[in-house]
Amino acid sequence: MGKPMIRARIQLALIHMAVAMTLVPINSTLNRVMIKELALSATLVSILASLPYIFSPIQVWIGSYSDRHPLWGWRRTPYIALGLLLCAGGVMLAPQAVYHLADWGWWGYVLSFGVFAAWGMGFNVASVSYLSLASELSGEKGRSRTVSVMWFVMITGIILTAATLSRLLREYSPQQLQIAFEWVALTALALGLLGLVGLEPRQAARSDGPAPSRTGWNSLLRGVLRSPQARHFFFYLIVLLAAILGQDVLLEPFGGEAFGLSVSATTRITSIWGGTFLIALLAAGFFERRLGKLRLAKISAWVAAAGFALIVGSGLIHQSGVFYAGVVILGFGTGLSTVANLSLMFDMTTHQVGLFIGAWGVADALARGVGTLMSGVVRDVVSAVLGQALSGYLVVFSLQGLMLLVSWWMLGRVDVQLFREQTELSIGERAALVNEAS
Repeated sequence: MGKPMIRARIQLALIHMAVAMTLVPINSTLNRVMIKELALSATLVSILASLPYIFSPIQVWIGSYSDRHPLWGWRRTPYIALGLLLCAGGVMLAPQAVYHLADWGWWGYVLSFGVFAAWGMGFNVASVSYLSLASELSGEKGRSRTVSVMWFVMITGIILTAATLSRLLREYSPQQLQIAFEWVALTALALGLLGLVGLEPRQAARSDGPAPSRTGWNSLLRGVLRSPQARHFFFYLIVLLAAILGQDVLLEPFGGEAFGLSVSATTRITSIWGGTFLIALLAAGFFERRLGKLRLAKISAWVAAAGFALIVGSGLIHQSGVFYAGVVILGFGTGLSTVANLSLMFDMTTHQVGLFIGAWGVADALARGVGTLMSGVVRDVVSAVLGQALSGYLVVFSLQGLMLLVSWWMLGRVDVQLFREQTELSIGERAALVNEAS
């Protein structure tokens, strides 16, 4: 492996870490403050947290458009930069928007909607762009290693961000929360831009040669999802990720509700989860070589489900030690699942990289939205019916564990080779029809 590829992987990892860092204060700190300290309903919090994923279809548009229309000689760089700016701006404004929800009436809701939507738009634009670039720069043989490096650095950044937020918020106050969020936003922006400099080779503009394909991105997406294997993998990702990521909005409030943990202590939960996730990333390559991607993905679903079972058990017996053990196992299962399923995702990506990465990005965003919204609504409904706030959390975590087992069953029907045959045929047929019509 040459030095240019090593450098590229490090830079891609910095961008990935920067975008992920902006997730920590919103999903690991602000959600706790909104539910516990500000006494907002979990449904409202989950709606705000899921607003960013309304914009998930833009991943397909950006991915397809950038495939065919470079901007100023770059296909991915301008979109990554725009996404970073929106993510950082959303994080900086989020505390102010939330604190004015009650004071400003409906204007407070409009402001909160705009801030969360800006962050979500940036997340989608940046994600599809840097994942597409990672796939292109790595090549088929180097993708698994690139994924491991990117996620290792990302989780390291998440751990450090959560630890720093925990220290900054030892004495919680609205003013201190704003300072902490600004620190995260500016640091993430600086790291992301540093990773972006000189990463993508610039292409000279050409005045001759064939015009870019005019096949619409929506037609291409329909061609992709017309394949039974592509549809199955798309919905598999939604079920898996809704289960494994939907807990983000409730895990910290649960720690405060069930065990009386402070804002600083619940923020540290992310560091604990991230540490075991990091260990899983280091171990995933070893397991993948011996078990294969599909088998590792299946095993990881059971490991994560066991983590949810321990978290539910901790609430029933009121033992914080069991809760932390559940967080550790959930983090380890999530790490194994991330490497295995991302490797599968890259394998199930044909020559139109931006389009396919965009399609899987839509699945990821839909899963986050569905999982987050489901968590908040089910928690509030169950808590209201049973008259106990803790019961709502336990039902949600139980449902997420069951969803992981459903995803394990769905994964048994995934066939990478059949997927490639079906999608290439579908795209070829679609393109031929379009060319004939023109």
